[in-house]
Formats: sequence, C-alpha cells, structure tokens
Amino acid sequence: MTTSAIPFEVNGQPVTFEQDPETPLLWVLRDHLQFTGTKFGCGAGHCGACTVHVNGRAQRACMTPVASIKGASIVTIEGLAEGETLHPVQQAWLEQDVPQCGYCQAGQILATVDLLKRIPQPSDEQIDAQLTNLCRCGTYVRIRKAVHRAAQLMQEKESRYESD
Repeated sequence: MTTSAIPFEVNGQPVTFEQDPETPLLWVLRDHLQFTGTKFGCGAGHCGACTVHVNGRAQRACMTPVASIKGASIVTIEGLAEGETLHPVQQAWLEQDVPQCGYCQAGQILATVDLLKRIPQPSDEQIDAQLTNLCRCGTYVRIRKAVHRAAQLMQEKESRYESD
C-alpha cells in the first residue's frame, strides 16, 4: 500500500490524511475524523446516505477515494449551520417534521442544499428528478414540502440581505 499526505478541508478546518489514498472519503470522515453525521447506506453510491459537499457540490462519499479530494473543501452535516443558526434547509426540515428514523436525513439535507443552489425554486417534478437520495421510511411527501419551505426561507434571507 502506497501512502501519501492528502491535505483537504472539512467544515472549514484543514486536515491531512496519511493512509491508503484509495480509502473512501466516507470512512475518512467517520472513522478518522469522527464526523459521524455522514452515514453508510448502500456502499455503492445509490442511496445517498453518505452525501457531503465537495467544493460546494453534493457528492457520494462512499464512492469518493480520498486521493480525489486533495485540496478540496468538504462540508458535512456538522458544518452546515452557521454557529447556532440552522441552515434554511435544516430549519425547513424541522418545521415540516421530515425525519422518521432519521438515518438518511443528513444526506437528504445536503442534497437539497445543492439542489436549491442550482434551482432556487424547483417544481415538484424537478425535486423528484433531482433528489435521488433514498429514504427507507418513505418521507418523500414531507421532503418535498420541506424543499419548498427551504426555498421560501432562502429567498426571504436573500431579501433581508438586499434590504440591509
């Protein structure tokens, strides 16, 4: 096994990983850095429980070799809120009482943040087509409501910044 130092950033903090560069990012986050909000689901990139942001875009951490993120900025669910202030998507998730078991929710939330960056006011059809994360509890109706509420919260937040 060849090892090399792989520097990157997690939730704004610099880190370096110095073991097998083929180690999936998911295991680096969970086992080495203790960011356990990122979950193992299928291990094949299908379910999205392991979704994190890599340089601002949603990506499946179980399918991402750590060598491929050298110098990247990673955001996990632990880094989404700004201090004590929840991200609008997190706030919408609470308002709509989305989670049942909660296992997939970190990945769902990060995928939604990415969706709303690309499509600020998505239709139901766009939500269904763009959010490919799976939820074993079947909370898709509440997820769709939360996406619309988050879009509204984000628009209100932008309006406040523009008026200040």
